[in-house]
Amino acid sequence: MNVMQFGLLSVVVLLVGFIGIATGKNKALFALLTILVNSLITTIPSIFALGGDVQSGTLHFSHIPGLPIDIRVDKLSAWFILIINVTSLNGALFGLGYMRSYQHLKTNVGLHWIFYVLFHISMVWVCMFQNGIMFLISWELMSLSSLMLVIFEYQNKGTLRAGINYMVQMHISVIFLTAGFIWLFSETGFFNLEALAAIGADNHAIWIFIIFFIGFAVKAGFLPFHTWLPHAHPAAPSHVSGVMSGVIVKLGIYGIFRIISYVRVDWLIIGEVVLNLSIITALYGILNAAVQFDMKRSLAFCTIENIGLIGVGMGLGLIGMGLSRDELVILGFGGALLHTLNHSLFKSLLFFSAGSIYQQTHTRNIEKLGGLIRSMPYTATFFLIGALAIGGLPPFNGFISEFLIYTGLIKGLFSMKGIAHVILLILSLTGMVLVGGMSIIVFTKLFGIVFLGQPRTQLQHPPHEVSFVMKLPQYIIIILMVTIAVFPQFYFDQVGAVVASVFPTHFEVNTAEITAGTYGLTTIGQLSFYFLVLVVLVFLTRFLVIRKRKQETCETWGCGYVAPIPAAQYTGGSFARTFANLFGFITREHIYFDKIPKIRLYPGEKKFATFYFDLIEKLVVNTIVKRIAHTLNYFQFIQNGKIQSYVLYGLFFVIIVFIGTALGIIS
Repeated sequence: MNVMQFGLLSVVVLLVGFIGIATGKNKALFALLTILVNSLITTIPSIFALGGDVQSGTLHFSHIPGLPIDIRVDKLSAWFILIINVTSLNGALFGLGYMRSYQHLKTNVGLHWIFYVLFHISMVWVCMFQNGIMFLISWELMSLSSLMLVIFEYQNKGTLRAGINYMVQMHISVIFLTAGFIWLFSETGFFNLEALAAIGADNHAIWIFIIFFIGFAVKAGFLPFHTWLPHAHPAAPSHVSGVMSGVIVKLGIYGIFRIISYVRVDWLIIGEVVLNLSIITALYGILNAAVQFDMKRSLAFCTIENIGLIGVGMGLGLIGMGLSRDELVILGFGGALLHTLNHSLFKSLLFFSAGSIYQQTHTRNIEKLGGLIRSMPYTATFFLIGALAIGGLPPFNGFISEFLIYTGLIKGLFSMKGIAHVILLILSLTGMVLVGGMSIIVFTKLFGIVFLGQPRTQLQHPPHEVSFVMKLPQYIIIILMVTIAVFPQFYFDQVGAVVASVFPTHFEVNTAEITAGTYGLTTIGQLSFYFLVLVVLVFLTRFLVIRKRKQETCETWGCGYVAPIPAAQYTGGSFARTFANLFGFITREHIYFDKIPKIRLYPGEKKFATFYFDLIEKLVVNTIVKRIAHTLNYFQFIQNGKIQSYVLYGLFFVIIVFIGTALGIIS
């Protein structure tokens, strides 16, 4: 079977899945089976492509401009398709258990799973289509289906507001991408992205690149196009949040990789801009993550941070292309691609863990939680592993990809001669170190406040561990994370082959030679394996020694204070207060409290509340929105609810068309 037959078969499976979900009783199971089958179907050509056999085919439709319509799965497409399939399948499996609490909303659940399977296959189509028209159609299907997933609980005004925000910003992305394809078509006569390679510097290639970059950056969440993430991720069901953070933002990265591969001018300048933008994005994301009280909102800002880290690798790779330094190209782009995979794993794991907590406690506010490690030990372990991985600590997968990017920055620092480039790389290294340290603060806060100590509020229902079907995808994710940590050389060889295939005209890369210069990835994998084996042996020995002993649970020494109360514990706000004050020029805090009148000698109960806001959203995005709304208010008289006015509008339109036809303006 060729890629065309696989593609048509996936459409058939999709339609059968729609029918099964609409008519069947177990809608979640039908959705899971549909995604499983379509994942297998699209994984086969992807594996062939990674093996070096590029899968391609052509569709011919006479009424669609920019022919031919190419369906192509190369190594870059295959890498992202495999990430999409793994994350979407895990999300569906987690959702199988997570959505059981919504079974009373039968219509909502049925539509949810229909849009979920469409969401999955549309993301795959984005990676397969090379024609601009079909690419935009797939992109729009992906955006609309994910919108419907975000607003599942549309009865909640906050959820609906987040959905509208998401819809508007996704269509801003579509506007830029459409403008880019139109400009590309006017210059070359083709709608394919690869036509960008034929445009020289004199034909506005850099400006077309900028338009495409903005369109993809909105989806990826680069600063200042990030403001939809902290709203959409908390609003969506947690399995959807995991997939959106794990994959949908990565399709913005995929698009940027695509246009980078076809750009033939100004690599050095573009790389410097991308590197600067990425470091700022990473710092801004992790700073805001540190001060959030909403667990999922904090994880959303961490997504922005990791998009910045991926961007650092891309910027480094572009600088390497501009300076003809092969090792920077392979380490930069390779580190970015591997971190794309790593982030999809540990971030979906963290969102799934957050979903387990929300299902049991019905709150995302960490200030209301505490002590959950006793009632939810598995979830606590999953979250801790995800936290260690996202912090870039060995022996987990996040360390491997960040290690590659660090190695590339250090190699560039000692091999570049220009003082400007040296300063840029020093600042980039400093920024990544700061991001790594702040990430530890963020997840120490989240894990400590949520899982340790005592419950801070009395929950309506005592929390307990989630079902096995919700734990199973988290086990799968951890296994994949461990394989990357233990066998990093294998994965680096894969991303090295992807980079070499995407940029074949720029350099002749010898992956083996560059691998030898990465300070021993194989050694790191072996040490990680020995450490994990040691941990397993320690816990196994402990279990064998104490399994027959009587166990008692008692309080630890309280330092002379034998009456602890929940209110005396650290809160999320108090934990991050000093840190937030240090970076107060970014992490702005609002404080609400009732002032005590001077004439009241014995004031009663007073309320005090604080929250942090997104500086860019408040000062830039909200200001623009208010100006637009203020301007549009002048035209409210048009929509006045009077039928007579609407009839006049129609008559006026008919007259305009008649006059235009008579004068030959309209043919």
